[in-house]
Amino acid sequence: MDKPTVSVAILGQNYKINCPKGHEADLKEAAEYLNNQMREIKASGKIIGLEKIAVLAALNITHDMLNNRKYARSNEQQLRELTSQLDAALAHETKLVNE
Repeated sequence: MDKPTVSVAILGQNYKINCPKGHEADLKEAAEYLNNQMREIKASGKIIGLEKIAVLAALNITHDMLNNRKYARSNEQQLRELTSQLDAALAHETKLVNE
């Protein structure tokens, strides 16, 4: 089975990337996000060179991803605790009703 080829532009350079079928929109969205991150870094004027801009963008994106992962884990833990409290309250209420 052939993978579709998706064309994306990053900092004015076009890339053709093989992509699993059905994920073309996700790839385009990711490329657009990366392009925007790299444009912001380039526009700051502090970093010169495509490679350095790409590395800095990758570090920024990775930092955001890791922070989001920590936030999601924290939310999952809070949800487990609230679910446990709700289960205990419902069990107590059921016990009172059955008495």
